[in-house]
Amino acid sequence: MSQAAHPSQALRVAFAGTPEFARVALQAIHEAGFPVVAVLSQPDRPAGRGLQLQASPVKQYALEHGLAPVLQPRSLRRNGKYPEEAGAAVDTLAQLAPDVMVVAAYGLILPAEVLELPQYGCLNIHASLLPRWRGAAPIHRAIEAGDTQTGITLMQMDEGLDTGAMIQGEAVPIGPGDTTATLQDTLAALGGRMVVDALHRLASGQPLTATPQPAEGITYAGKIGKDEAPLDLRRPAAALASQVRAFNPFPGATLQIGQTVIKCWQAQPLATTAGQPQVPGTVLAADADGVVIACGDGALRVTELQKPGGRRLPAQPFLQGMPLPPGTRCALPEGEA
Repeated sequence: MSQAAHPSQALRVAFAGTPEFARVALQAIHEAGFPVVAVLSQPDRPAGRGLQLQASPVKQYALEHGLAPVLQPRSLRRNGKYPEEAGAAVDTLAQLAPDVMVVAAYGLILPAEVLELPQYGCLNIHASLLPRWRGAAPIHRAIEAGDTQTGITLMQMDEGLDTGAMIQGEAVPIGPGDTTATLQDTLAALGGRMVVDALHRLASGQPLTATPQPAEGITYAGKIGKDEAPLDLRRPAAALASQVRAFNPFPGATLQIGQTVIKCWQAQPLATTAGQPQVPGTVLAADADGVVIACGDGALRVTELQKPGGRRLPAQPFLQGMPLPPGTRCALPEGEA
């Protein structure tokens, strides 16, 4: 008998999540043999150039594998803005009577009524080592801050913002070349493994012990906005390189030269040498090795760039279409030249 063949069949799981990070966890749970009795995901959103409605990765997986029902309320609060949607979704969950709910990057607040509905409560897969980086964008903020490690915390949810007691944590190093895209893949796979292990323990009758989060070291990972994309070249090059990696793939860090906004997808900090101009935003060199731009401290070498409507390109082919001779000035925030 395989590990998933019998105990897992007795544990009924509801799943709530939206992006690719959550889809990986849903797949791990499904493939481990746990019956997924309901899937919750955010409503379909306009996407692409045609702005056609597109289902979330979690919903797509659920439909492809016959997991039903798929619930997409805009709220789960009966006393909120969408009381009918919330009431219908919560009533459906209650009728299905899941033993446990797994939540990963869902994007909606779970009220007490939902948190208390499953026998074993709601388990959250959070992409940081709590209490550092509670909130919506923990992977982005960890890279942006220059952290050298992050990880996954499996948490017993309460009504606070990522304040629940911790069941398990596992650290992952942040390498100098890691972006949000690469780190997200690593953490998603880890989160899937950790939650499946926890579900197997529940299914075999082992209680999940949880430890309250420490009061020290709390930070918040606010949602990433497109308004954060411009690189302020008066800042240190090391901080800007971290910003470029953090904002890959969304929203993409940007430079503005004249009226053209360029996205920067890969960059490294450099120390400037004596005799080089130190006016932030000045292009110091532009060749096959990258576009080197003076910063408030050091210089930033950008090695992968993208023009509006174009493709991501290494420096050499990019410069063939848009030369940036030394002395070219990048715009600074607040309209400064």
